[in-house]
Amino acid sequence: MPKIICVGAPDSPPDRSSLPDALLQGDGSAEGTKSPDIDWVFCESIVDAFPLLEEEDVAGVWMSRSSLPQTSEIRGMMQSGLMLRDMPEGVALLDADLRVIWANHRLLQWAGRPAGTPLGMTFYELLHNPEIMGPDFCPFHTALATGDESSSTLHSMDNQYFQVHAAPVRSAESPRNLIVTIGEITDEILQQQKLAAIHQAGRELADLRPNEIFMMEVDDRIDLLKDNIQHYLSDLLNFEVIEIRVLEQTTGDLIPLLSVGIDEEASDRRLSAHPRENGITGYVAASGVSYVCHDVQNDPLFIPGVADARSSLTVPLVLHDQVLGTINVESPDVAAFSDSDLQFLEIFARDIAFALNTLELLVAQKANTAQQSCDAIHSAVALPVDAILNDAVHVMEGYIGHSPEVMDRLRRILQNSRDIKRTIQQIGQKMTPLEAVPADEKMDQNAILRARRILVVDDDEQVREDAHQLLEKYGCVVETAHEGDEAVLMVRRSAGADSYDAIISDIKLPDYSGYQLMLRLEKVMTHVPMILMTGFGYDPGHSIVKAKQNGLHPKAVLFKPFRLDQLIDVLKTVIEANPNVQNPPDASSDDNPPSDEDPDAARTASGGTKNSIC
Repeated sequence: MPKIICVGAPDSPPDRSSLPDALLQGDGSAEGTKSPDIDWVFCESIVDAFPLLEEEDVAGVWMSRSSLPQTSEIRGMMQSGLMLRDMPEGVALLDADLRVIWANHRLLQWAGRPAGTPLGMTFYELLHNPEIMGPDFCPFHTALATGDESSSTLHSMDNQYFQVHAAPVRSAESPRNLIVTIGEITDEILQQQKLAAIHQAGRELADLRPNEIFMMEVDDRIDLLKDNIQHYLSDLLNFEVIEIRVLEQTTGDLIPLLSVGIDEEASDRRLSAHPRENGITGYVAASGVSYVCHDVQNDPLFIPGVADARSSLTVPLVLHDQVLGTINVESPDVAAFSDSDLQFLEIFARDIAFALNTLELLVAQKANTAQQSCDAIHSAVALPVDAILNDAVHVMEGYIGHSPEVMDRLRRILQNSRDIKRTIQQIGQKMTPLEAVPADEKMDQNAILRARRILVVDDDEQVREDAHQLLEKYGCVVETAHEGDEAVLMVRRSAGADSYDAIISDIKLPDYSGYQLMLRLEKVMTHVPMILMTGFGYDPGHSIVKAKQNGLHPKAVLFKPFRLDQLIDVLKTVIEANPNVQNPPDASSDDNPPSDEDPDAARTASGGTKNSIC
């Protein structure tokens, strides 16, 4: 029995005379007769009729004249159908139960369904039940419930990602149908996931817990960073041949940090941040611009790193517009690196630069902490050691000619007291890695101050303490006295290697003036490297004028309060003008034995006595 679909017809079948004979043939009636046995299926609109057309026993479709569209509409429907069928995005028409009424070729292709597949299954069944990503709701139910458009992302079982957009059909005849457009966004999603993984890897490069920072040495942290970099570059970015070099800012040399798959000779090759004769790595370090080499055989900048390399990708490690180094990867394939590879490596290179900078900050912080600890210890013992020295020279004066054994012990007290401060400085230098201490041009300019012995004479304890803190930063060996007599005894007991290269004295001391101290020192020193300090305009006895007339250097005067740079300049001037100054001993050396010269013998030879001096 034939099945005829009636579109837009009333509840009763149409007149048989209006049906073509072709629909009524083969119905089992006698020749020349027409059977009344017809299965009539009524539909309100052509949209409702579409799902029924897939049934095999449908003999035809009858439409009332009122339901027939205009010729122009039919032509538009045909053209639209062709466009929808062949457009690059997927398109489907769904009913209220989410069953697919119609789908274009691209959607069937993504679903892995052959063309002409009978429809009627739900949209999720068509795509093999994909997963809705993230917090998104089902876009179809949302669109049907709200009457508004809705979107979501679907993840299929074969690792494809689709962006789905559902919109209700704006038609009174089919208000519960949905027009669905589908875009394949697998590449975009995978790239987003890779970017997220790169950012996460970057955060983990130098992610150390406080206990790890405390327990790990600098070399251990560097090894951890290198292991993390190699792991992420290999597993995440699929780079197998890797070389990272760090730029030494003072020399411009590119020091190897990490080499994986690079020939040993190439890894040990000396490179500088210069665009010529330093390969692509030197060019990138000098310019701060990434470089993609598609074919190494046709690139004049390329210097082989591995024998079978055919292409390379090199990016700078940049932080705050400063190049910290380079990262280079190579491949045995020509044009192996895409724009995405360049983008990913540049992103990861920023994280590497940040990790290197963090590591340097940790090293510098450790060095600064060690230096502060040593400075604090030295500051705490400096003045007490000076007091021991002052007392020792006083006692020595009283035992001259009485007990050689006591004199020897007192000399050892002097030497051991001085060794205490020297040992603290040596420990501080050992605890502070040299590579963690930034180069200071001022220190280089003031190298003449290193290991110079300075005596500071002032009754103000704060002045004596400041002298230790300020001058010892420049490598000076500072000792202090609070009055003139102590200063004379300190000078007398500091001959030979322990003699003073400069003596800084206040113009007004508890026992006499700085000028009078200068006159007394002239009796025990061939040249007095004197510097006088005074309050601005204070010189009631014209000591400065008299001292200059008696040989004081014209620039060897400091007016309080004075700046540190003024003190350093005057000190350098006096030391350079001292005819007895030679290259100072290395302040960091452990082999500074006491002088063999006997200060008592030197004093006796000059005919001096305590009473004649004081």
